[in-house]
Amino acid sequence: MKAVKLSFLMFFAMFVNAFAQNPSPDLLTPTNHSLLLIDHEGQMAFAVNSIDPVVLRNNTGLVAGASKLFKVPTVVTTVAEQSFSGPVFPEILEYYPDTDKYVDRTTMNTWEDLNAHRAITSLNKKRIVMAGLWTSVCVVGPALSALSEGHEVYVITDASGDISKDAHDMAMQRMILAGVKPITSVQYILELQRDWARAETYEPVNQLIMKYGGAYGIGVQYARKMLKH
Repeated sequence: MKAVKLSFLMFFAMFVNAFAQNPSPDLLTPTNHSLLLIDHEGQMAFAVNSIDPVVLRNNTGLVAGASKLFKVPTVVTTVAEQSFSGPVFPEILEYYPDTDKYVDRTTMNTWEDLNAHRAITSLNKKRIVMAGLWTSVCVVGPALSALSEGHEVYVITDASGDISKDAHDMAMQRMILAGVKPITSVQYILELQRDWARAETYEPVNQLIMKYGGAYGIGVQYARKMLKH
C-alpha cells in the first residue's frame, strides 16, 4: 500500500511539474511576435493629453529598450517626418539610431503604405505588438487592418496616446471589441523576461526598469542598494 501511495505521489508531482512548464500560448515571448512603433514624433506628441508626456516618453523608452534587449523584430514608422512631424523620441533613437531603416509615409494608416506593409509583413510574425500616436488614428488603422489579414494584435496602451483621454479610451474600446489585446509597457518587458533566473537578461532588464520604470524603477534601485542585491 505504501508503494502504491508513493507511486501516486510521484506521478502527481510529475504531472504538476509538467503542467507548470507549459505557460499559456497567449503570453508574449521574444520570438513569437514583432513590434511596431508608430509615429512617436514631436508634432504628434504636442497635442497628447491622455497621458503625461514624461510618462509617455518613459514608457516608450521601456518598450524600445526591451525590444532591443530581447532582439524582437521591430519596425519604426514616421509620418511626414521632414515636413511636419519631426524626429522620433530620443528614447527610440537611443535603441534604434539608424533612421534610414525607419519607414516614413503620408498615410495616416501605416498598413495602407506599401513600404510599411512590406516591412511589417516581411518579418513573418502573425502576432504583432503595436504602440503609437495617436491611438484613435495611427494605432486603430493598422490594428484593425492587421486583424483583418489574420494577424493577432496587442496594443501597448501606455506607450500610446491621443488628444484627449476620451479619444484614447474610445479607441482602445473599439480595438478590444474587434479582438485586440491590451497590455502595458511594464507588463511587456516582464512578460519577455518571465523568469528572474534568466541571467543573461536579468541585469539589463533591471537597468531598463531603473531608467524608465518610474516609481517601480526607484524601488528597484532602493532594494539593490539597501538590501545589497
